[in-house]
Amino acid sequence: MSTEDDVRNASKHFYAALNRMANGDAGPMAGAWSHGAGVTAMHPIGGRSVGWEAVKGSFEQFAQLATDGRVELKDQLIHVAGDMACELGVEHGQMKLAGQPVSIEQRVTNAYRREGGAWKVIHHHTDISPAIVGVLSKLPPPGKAGGR
Repeated sequence: MSTEDDVRNASKHFYAALNRMANGDAGPMAGAWSHGAGVTAMHPIGGRSVGWEAVKGSFEQFAQLATDGRVELKDQLIHVAGDMACELGVEHGQMKLAGQPVSIEQRVTNAYRREGGAWKVIHHHTDISPAIVGVLSKLPPPGKAGGR
């Protein structure tokens, strides 16, 4: 198997975990990601998460609102340089977020690093999703009951 195939398999693992998250279970993300302080994510809701604990927390928060989700990576392009790899593509899919249907179509860049012989995600960056941001903007702030 080629190194590019190994990265492609790591990507399949990440997208399987992302689909579990889109159905309310962020737990499998731990197996796909590096757990270092330097990992980063820039999600379709905006902002930036730095460090494994922050990245994990962002996926856990999103999973609390997500159901009936399916996300696929299309137009995948992988570049490998030593123990680092970069993946480009377009995520397509749908989910319900806080009960509201949301379509997904956003460009994505994922970075991977080989750690102990396994490829792990170290960075995930997507376009901002106006549809997702729109749904989230209508929700009450965390810890508040009722509307705004």
